[in-house]
Amino acid sequence: MHRQHIVHVVYSFSIGGLENVIVQLINRLPAEKFRHTVLSLTTISDFKNRITRPDVQFIELNKPPGHAIPLYPRIFKLLRQLKPDVVHTCNLAALEIVPIAWLAGIPKRIHAEHGWDAHDPNGSNPRYRKLRKLYKPFVSHYVAVSKDLDQYLEHAIGVPRNHRSLIANGVDTDYFAPANNTPTPVTGCPFTPRQHWIAGTVGRLQTVKNQPFLARAFVKLLKNHPEAASRMRLVIVGDGPLRNEVEETLRLGNALQYAWLPGARNDIANILRTLDCFVLPSQAEGTSCTLQEAMACGLPAIATAVGGTPALVEEGITGNLIPNLTDKLVHAQKRNLKLLHSPLRSRPHLKLLVVASHLPERNASRLNETLPM
Repeated sequence: MHRQHIVHVVYSFSIGGLENVIVQLINRLPAEKFRHTVLSLTTISDFKNRITRPDVQFIELNKPPGHAIPLYPRIFKLLRQLKPDVVHTCNLAALEIVPIAWLAGIPKRIHAEHGWDAHDPNGSNPRYRKLRKLYKPFVSHYVAVSKDLDQYLEHAIGVPRNHRSLIANGVDTDYFAPANNTPTPVTGCPFTPRQHWIAGTVGRLQTVKNQPFLARAFVKLLKNHPEAASRMRLVIVGDGPLRNEVEETLRLGNALQYAWLPGARNDIANILRTLDCFVLPSQAEGTSCTLQEAMACGLPAIATAVGGTPALVEEGITGNLIPNLTDKLVHAQKRNLKLLHSPLRSRPHLKLLVVASHLPERNASRLNETLPM
Protein backbone atom coordinates (compact mmCIF):
# COMPACT_ATOMS: atom_id res chain seq x y z
CA MET A 1 0.00 0.00 0.00
CA HIS A 2 1.38 3.39 -1.03
CA ARG A 3 1.84 5.80 1.87
CA GLN A 4 1.25 9.45 1.04
CA HIS A 5 4.51 11.36 1.59
CA ILE A 6 4.05 14.87 2.99
CA VAL A 7 6.88 17.42 3.15
CA HIS A 8 6.09 20.11 5.73
CA VAL A 9 7.95 23.35 4.92
CA VAL A 10 8.43 25.94 7.67
CA TYR A 11 10.70 28.90 8.26
CA SER A 12 12.01 27.33 11.45
CA PHE A 13 11.00 24.35 13.55
CA SER A 14 11.13 25.35 17.19
CA ILE A 15 8.63 25.91 19.99
CA GLY A 16 5.49 27.55 18.67
CA GLY A 17 1.82 27.05 17.89
CA LEU A 18 2.36 26.48 14.17
CA GLU A 19 5.04 23.91 14.87
CA ASN A 20 2.82 22.25 17.47
CA VAL A 21 0.11 21.80 14.83
CA ILE A 22 2.62 20.02 12.60
CA VAL A 23 3.69 17.81 15.51
CA GLN A 24 0.08 16.82 16.11
CA LEU A 25 -0.52 16.17 12.41
CA ILE A 26 2.48 13.88 12.19
CA ASN A 27 1.70 12.05 15.44
CA ARG A 28 -2.02 11.62 14.72
CA LEU A 29 -2.23 10.85 10.99
CA PRO A 30 -2.34 7.05 10.44
CA ALA A 31 1.22 5.74 10.07
CA GLU A 32 0.08 3.11 7.58
CA LYS A 33 -1.21 5.82 5.25
CA PHE A 34 1.21 8.73 5.66
CA ARG A 35 4.91 9.41 6.05
CA HIS A 36 6.52 12.78 6.70
CA THR A 37 9.52 15.01 6.17
CA VAL A 38 10.03 18.30 7.99
CA LEU A 39 11.96 20.84 5.92
CA SER A 40 13.06 23.97 7.77
CA LEU A 41 14.45 26.90 5.82
CA THR A 42 16.56 27.81 8.85
CA THR A 43 17.00 25.51 11.86
CA ILE A 44 15.36 22.64 13.72
CA SER A 45 15.44 22.60 17.52
CA ASP A 46 14.88 19.89 20.11
CA PHE A 47 11.18 20.59 19.67
CA LYS A 48 11.34 17.81 17.08
CA ASN A 49 11.54 15.34 19.98
CA ARG A 50 7.81 15.87 20.54
CA ILE A 51 7.23 13.89 17.37
CA THR A 52 6.73 10.28 18.39
CA ARG A 53 6.99 8.77 14.91
CA PRO A 54 10.47 7.22 14.41
CA ASP A 55 10.39 7.42 10.60
CA VAL A 56 10.25 11.21 10.18
CA GLN A 57 13.10 12.85 8.28
CA PHE A 58 14.29 16.30 9.38
CA ILE A 59 16.15 18.65 7.02
CA GLU A 60 17.41 22.11 7.95
CA LEU A 61 18.80 24.49 5.34
CA ASN A 62 20.32 27.12 7.67
CA LYS A 63 19.15 29.99 5.49
CA PRO A 64 20.80 33.31 6.42
CA PRO A 65 18.63 36.45 6.79
CA GLY A 66 17.09 37.62 3.56
CA HIS A 67 15.53 35.95 0.55
CA ALA A 68 15.87 32.22 -0.06
CA ILE A 69 16.76 32.62 -3.76
CA PRO A 70 20.32 31.22 -3.32
CA LEU A 71 18.76 28.05 -1.89
CA TYR A 72 16.32 27.49 -4.75
CA PRO A 73 18.52 25.04 -6.70
CA ARG A 74 19.14 22.99 -3.55
CA ILE A 75 15.45 22.97 -2.63
CA PHE A 76 14.49 21.94 -6.16
CA LYS A 77 16.97 19.08 -6.03
CA LEU A 78 15.73 17.99 -2.60
CA LEU A 79 12.12 17.89 -3.72
CA ARG A 80 13.03 15.89 -6.81
CA GLN A 81 14.84 13.40 -4.59
CA LEU A 82 12.13 13.20 -1.94
CA LYS A 83 9.31 12.91 -4.51
CA PRO A 84 6.53 13.80 -2.06
CA ASP A 85 2.86 13.53 -2.88
CA VAL A 86 2.15 16.74 -0.96
CA VAL A 87 4.15 19.83 -0.07
CA HIS A 88 2.63 21.60 2.92
CA THR A 89 3.93 25.15 3.38
CA CYS A 90 3.11 27.32 6.39
CA ASN A 91 2.79 31.12 6.44
CA LEU A 92 4.33 33.69 4.14
CA ALA A 93 7.96 32.82 4.87
CA ALA A 94 7.53 29.37 3.31
CA LEU A 95 5.15 30.37 0.52
CA GLU A 96 7.98 31.12 -1.90
CA ILE A 97 8.77 27.39 -1.98
CA VAL A 98 5.44 26.57 -3.65
CA PRO A 99 6.54 27.55 -7.21
CA ILE A 100 9.64 25.39 -6.77
CA ALA A 101 7.44 22.48 -5.72
CA TRP A 102 5.29 23.07 -8.81
CA LEU A 103 8.39 23.14 -11.00
CA ALA A 104 9.62 19.93 -9.35
CA GLY A 105 6.39 18.21 -10.33
CA ILE A 106 4.84 17.85 -6.86
CA PRO A 107 1.15 17.12 -7.57
CA LYS A 108 -0.40 18.71 -4.46
CA ARG A 109 0.79 21.96 -2.91
CA ILE A 110 -1.12 22.92 0.24
CA HIS A 111 -0.47 26.29 1.85
CA ALA A 112 -1.65 27.04 5.40
CA GLU A 113 -2.05 30.49 6.94
CA HIS A 114 -1.67 30.32 10.73
CA GLY A 115 -1.52 34.01 11.63
CA TRP A 116 0.25 37.30 11.17
CA ASP A 117 3.71 38.54 12.06
CA ALA A 118 4.35 41.66 14.14
CA HIS A 119 5.55 43.63 11.10
CA ASP A 120 2.23 42.95 9.32
CA PRO A 121 -0.33 42.36 12.10
CA ASN A 122 -3.43 42.56 9.89
CA GLY A 123 -2.16 41.52 6.47
CA SER A 124 -2.34 45.03 5.01
CA ASN A 125 1.27 45.30 3.83
CA PRO A 126 0.99 45.94 0.04
CA ARG A 127 4.22 44.12 -0.77
CA TYR A 128 3.18 40.97 1.06
CA ARG A 129 -0.24 41.04 -0.58
CA LYS A 130 1.41 41.22 -3.97
CA LEU A 131 3.65 38.28 -3.12
CA ARG A 132 0.68 36.19 -2.01
CA LYS A 133 -1.14 37.01 -5.24
CA LEU A 134 1.99 36.23 -7.27
CA TYR A 135 2.31 32.75 -5.73
CA LYS A 136 -1.44 32.01 -5.80
CA PRO A 137 -1.49 30.16 -9.16
CA PHE A 138 1.01 27.62 -7.84
CA VAL A 139 -1.02 26.69 -4.73
CA SER A 140 -3.36 23.72 -5.12
CA HIS A 141 -5.35 24.49 -1.99
CA TYR A 142 -5.28 26.93 0.93
CA VAL A 143 -6.02 26.26 4.60
CA ALA A 144 -6.82 29.05 7.08
CA VAL A 145 -6.99 28.43 10.83
CA SER A 146 -9.40 31.27 11.64
CA LYS A 147 -12.35 32.98 10.03
CA ASP A 148 -10.57 36.31 9.60
CA LEU A 149 -7.70 34.60 7.77
CA ASP A 150 -10.15 32.74 5.54
CA GLN A 151 -11.89 36.00 4.68
CA TYR A 152 -8.53 37.64 4.03
CA LEU A 153 -7.69 34.92 1.50
CA GLU A 154 -11.05 35.45 -0.18
CA HIS A 155 -11.23 39.23 -0.29
CA ALA A 156 -7.61 40.40 -0.28
CA ILE A 157 -5.93 37.62 -2.24
CA GLY A 158 -8.86 36.46 -4.36
CA VAL A 159 -8.78 32.76 -3.47
CA PRO A 160 -12.11 31.18 -4.51
CA ARG A 161 -14.15 29.05 -2.10
CA ASN A 162 -13.34 25.75 -3.82
CA HIS A 163 -9.60 26.43 -3.39
CA ARG A 164 -9.61 27.09 0.34
CA SER A 165 -10.72 25.48 3.60
CA LEU A 166 -11.22 26.81 7.11
CA ILE A 167 -9.77 24.30 9.58
CA ALA A 168 -9.34 25.74 13.04
CA ASN A 169 -6.54 24.45 15.26
CA GLY A 170 -7.59 21.89 17.85
CA VAL A 171 -6.42 20.69 21.23
CA ASP A 172 -5.83 17.31 22.87
CA THR A 173 -8.48 17.39 25.60
CA ASP A 174 -7.17 14.19 27.18
CA TYR A 175 -3.79 15.78 27.86
CA PHE A 176 -5.04 19.32 28.49
CA ALA A 177 -7.75 18.88 31.11
CA PRO A 178 -8.70 20.56 34.40
CA ALA A 179 -7.08 19.48 37.65
CA ASN A 180 -9.19 17.03 39.65
CA ASN A 181 -8.43 18.71 42.95
CA THR A 182 -5.81 21.24 44.05
CA PRO A 183 -3.10 20.98 41.37
CA THR A 184 0.32 19.61 42.23
CA PRO A 185 3.02 22.32 42.43
CA VAL A 186 5.24 22.44 39.34
CA THR A 187 8.93 21.66 39.68
CA GLY A 188 10.90 24.90 39.91
CA CYS A 189 7.89 27.17 40.39
CA PRO A 190 8.21 29.30 43.55
CA PHE A 191 4.46 29.84 43.84
CA THR A 192 1.81 27.70 45.53
CA PRO A 193 -1.42 27.01 43.64
CA ARG A 194 -4.53 28.42 45.34
CA GLN A 195 -2.41 30.04 48.02
CA HIS A 196 -1.25 32.52 45.40
CA TRP A 197 -3.50 33.91 42.66
CA ILE A 198 -1.48 33.11 39.55
CA ALA A 199 -1.97 34.64 36.12
CA GLY A 200 0.17 33.36 33.29
CA THR A 201 0.85 33.03 29.61
CA VAL A 202 2.66 30.59 27.33
CA GLY A 203 4.36 31.44 24.05
CA ARG A 204 7.46 32.52 22.22
CA LEU A 205 8.84 35.74 23.67
CA GLN A 206 8.66 37.78 20.49
CA THR A 207 7.00 40.98 19.36
CA VAL A 208 3.79 39.51 17.96
CA LYS A 209 3.08 37.71 21.26
CA ASN A 210 3.48 41.00 23.17
CA GLN A 211 4.54 39.70 26.60
CA PRO A 212 6.09 43.08 27.56
CA PHE A 213 2.56 44.53 27.68
CA LEU A 214 1.61 41.85 30.20
CA ALA A 215 4.70 42.63 32.26
CA ARG A 216 3.88 46.36 32.23
CA ALA A 217 0.30 45.62 33.26
CA PHE A 218 1.49 43.48 36.16
CA VAL A 219 3.94 46.16 37.33
CA LYS A 220 1.26 48.85 37.16
CA LEU A 221 -1.20 46.77 39.15
CA LEU A 222 1.32 46.19 41.95
CA LYS A 223 2.36 49.85 41.93
CA ASN A 224 -1.17 51.20 42.14
CA HIS A 225 -2.33 48.53 44.58
CA PRO A 226 0.60 47.21 46.65
CA GLU A 227 -1.74 45.02 48.69
CA ALA A 228 -2.03 42.80 45.61
CA ALA A 229 1.55 41.61 46.17
CA SER A 230 0.40 39.38 49.02
CA ARG A 231 -1.23 36.94 46.58
CA MET A 232 -0.88 38.10 42.96
CA ARG A 233 1.77 36.26 40.92
CA LEU A 234 2.77 36.14 37.27
CA VAL A 235 4.08 33.22 35.20
CA ILE A 236 5.48 33.75 31.67
CA VAL A 237 6.50 30.48 30.00
CA GLY A 238 8.62 30.57 26.85
CA ASP A 239 11.83 31.94 25.48
CA GLY A 240 12.85 34.33 22.76
CA PRO A 241 14.31 37.73 21.90
CA LEU A 242 12.01 39.67 24.26
CA ARG A 243 13.07 37.84 27.41
CA ASN A 244 15.51 40.57 28.48
CA GLU A 245 12.91 43.29 27.93
CA VAL A 246 10.32 41.42 29.99
CA GLU A 247 12.79 40.79 32.83
CA GLU A 248 14.00 44.39 32.79
CA THR A 249 10.42 45.69 32.91
CA LEU A 250 9.69 43.55 35.95
CA ARG A 251 13.00 44.44 37.60
CA LEU A 252 12.55 48.20 37.17
CA GLY A 253 9.03 47.87 38.52
CA ASN A 254 10.26 45.97 41.60
CA ALA A 255 8.07 43.05 40.52
CA LEU A 256 10.62 40.44 39.47
CA GLN A 257 10.28 38.56 42.77
CA TYR A 258 6.57 38.12 42.09
CA ALA A 259 7.11 36.60 38.63
CA TRP A 260 8.46 33.30 37.31
CA LEU A 261 10.03 33.07 33.86
CA PRO A 262 11.15 29.45 33.47
CA GLY A 263 11.90 29.59 29.73
CA ALA A 264 10.73 26.80 27.45
CA ARG A 265 9.08 23.87 29.21
CA ASN A 266 7.75 20.45 28.27
CA ASP A 267 5.18 20.27 31.09
CA ILE A 268 2.79 22.93 29.79
CA ALA A 269 -0.39 21.13 30.81
CA ASN A 270 0.80 20.81 34.41
CA ILE A 271 1.78 24.48 34.51
CA LEU A 272 -1.57 25.58 33.10
CA ARG A 273 -3.39 23.62 35.78
CA THR A 274 -1.63 25.66 38.49
CA LEU A 275 -2.85 28.98 37.04
CA ASP A 276 -5.97 30.87 38.03
CA CYS A 277 -6.16 32.83 34.81
CA PHE A 278 -4.58 32.63 31.36
CA VAL A 279 -3.55 35.81 29.54
CA LEU A 280 -2.99 36.11 25.78
CA PRO A 281 -1.70 39.64 25.06
CA SER A 282 -0.88 39.02 21.36
CA GLN A 283 -0.78 41.72 18.72
CA ALA A 284 -1.97 39.17 16.14
CA GLU A 285 -3.22 35.57 16.20
CA GLY A 286 -4.81 32.93 14.03
CA THR A 287 -6.50 30.41 16.27
CA SER A 288 -4.24 30.27 19.32
CA CYS A 289 -3.25 26.76 20.37
CA THR A 290 -2.13 27.87 23.83
CA LEU A 291 -5.39 29.71 24.45
CA GLN A 292 -7.34 26.57 23.56
CA GLU A 293 -5.07 24.47 25.76
CA ALA A 294 -5.62 26.83 28.68
CA MET A 295 -9.37 26.81 28.20
CA ALA A 296 -9.33 23.00 28.00
CA CYS A 297 -7.65 23.08 31.42
CA GLY A 298 -10.63 25.03 32.73
CA LEU A 299 -8.98 28.45 32.88
CA PRO A 300 -10.76 31.75 32.31
CA ALA A 301 -8.91 33.90 29.80
CA ILE A 302 -7.96 37.51 29.23
CA ALA A 303 -7.07 38.07 25.59
CA THR A 304 -6.60 40.83 23.06
CA ALA A 305 -9.43 40.80 20.52
CA VAL A 306 -7.32 39.86 17.52
CA GLY A 307 -7.55 37.23 14.79
CA GLY A 308 -9.55 34.15 15.72
CA THR A 309 -9.51 34.86 19.46
CA PRO A 310 -13.02 36.45 19.63
CA ALA A 311 -14.40 33.20 18.23
CA LEU A 312 -12.93 31.32 21.20
CA VAL A 313 -13.57 33.63 24.16
CA GLU A 314 -17.16 34.37 25.11
CA GLU A 315 -17.07 37.78 26.73
CA GLY A 316 -17.89 37.66 30.42
CA ILE A 317 -18.50 33.91 30.36
CA THR A 318 -15.22 32.19 29.49
CA GLY A 319 -13.07 35.29 29.61
CA ASN A 320 -12.57 38.93 28.76
CA LEU A 321 -11.57 40.40 25.42
CA ILE A 322 -9.47 43.54 25.85
CA PRO A 323 -10.91 46.55 24.01
CA ASN A 324 -8.96 49.63 23.06
CA LEU A 325 -10.85 51.80 25.56
CA THR A 326 -8.35 53.03 28.13
CA ASP A 327 -10.72 55.14 30.23
CA LYS A 328 -13.16 52.28 30.73
CA LEU A 329 -10.32 49.93 31.69
CA VAL A 330 -9.08 52.35 34.34
CA HIS A 331 -12.62 52.75 35.70
CA ALA A 332 -13.04 48.96 35.83
CA GLN A 333 -9.79 48.71 37.79
CA LYS A 334 -11.31 50.58 40.74
CA ARG A 335 -14.48 48.49 40.67
CA ASN A 336 -12.73 45.12 40.59
CA LEU A 337 -9.76 45.54 42.92
CA LYS A 338 -11.75 44.25 45.92
CA LEU A 339 -11.99 40.83 44.24
CA LEU A 340 -8.25 40.22 44.50
CA HIS A 341 -8.38 38.62 47.94
CA SER A 342 -11.26 36.30 47.17
CA PRO A 343 -10.13 32.64 47.41
CA LEU A 344 -12.52 31.61 44.67
CA ARG A 345 -11.65 31.25 41.00
CA SER A 346 -14.56 33.31 39.76
CA ARG A 347 -15.44 35.23 36.64
CA PRO A 348 -14.82 38.69 38.20
CA HIS A 349 -11.14 37.75 38.60
CA LEU A 350 -10.84 38.02 34.85
CA LYS A 351 -10.60 41.80 34.94
CA LEU A 352 -7.67 42.07 37.34
CA LEU A 353 -5.02 42.30 34.66
CA VAL A 354 -7.24 43.82 32.03
CA VAL A 355 -7.72 46.88 34.16
CA ALA A 356 -4.13 47.10 35.35
CA SER A 357 -2.73 48.92 32.35
CA HIS A 358 -4.00 50.65 29.25
CA LEU A 359 -3.55 48.84 25.97
CA PRO A 360 -1.38 50.82 23.56
CA GLU A 361 -3.07 51.72 20.29
CA ARG A 362 -0.60 49.67 18.27
CA ASN A 363 -1.33 46.53 20.31
CA ALA A 364 -5.09 46.46 19.85
CA SER A 365 -7.44 45.43 17.11
CA ARG A 366 -11.10 46.24 16.54
CA LEU A 367 -13.30 43.26 17.14
CA ASN A 368 -14.14 41.68 13.79
CA GLU A 369 -17.91 42.08 13.53
CA THR A 370 -18.19 38.96 11.39
CA LEU A 371 -16.85 36.68 14.13
CA PRO A 372 -19.25 35.05 16.57
CA MET A 373 -19.11 36.16 20.17
